[in-house]
Amino acid sequence: QVQLVESGGGLVQAGGSLRLSCAASGRTLNPYAMGWFRQAPGKEREFVAAMGGNGYNTYYTDSMKGRFTISRDNAKNTVYLQMSSLKPEDTAVYYCAARVGSARTTFEDYDYWGQGTQVTVSA
Repeated sequence: QVQLVESGGGLVQAGGSLRLSCAASGRTLNPYAMGWFRQAPGKEREFVAAMGGNGYNTYYTDSMKGRFTISRDNAKNTVYLQMSSLKPEDTAVYYCAARVGSARTTFEDYDYWGQGTQVTVSA
C-alpha cells in the first residue's frame, strides 16, 4: 500500500506556471509507474502525464505536451508535474496516481490515488 499526497496547487494567471508535487509514504515509489490526471467540475477524469517506473518513458496528452513535464525524485519519494503556459481550460483538480507495472494513460489502470490539489487558472 502506498499513500499519495498532492500539493502545490493554487490560483495562477493565464500564462503562468505551477509545480505540483506528489509525496508518497508507506513504501518507496521506485517500482511504480506514476501518472497525473485531472478532473474539472462535471467532467470525467482525464489523463495528463505519466512516467514509467524506470523514469525514462514519459507520456503526455497532446494538448499538454511541451507545456507540462513529469519528473520524479526517488530519493525524496516524490513525483512532480511542472506546468507552464497555463490556460483557463487547465483549471481542475489534479491527482497523482501509482500502479505496479508499466505506465498507462487511463485512470482505471491505476491502483493508488491522492486526494488531489486544486489548480485554478484565471484569464
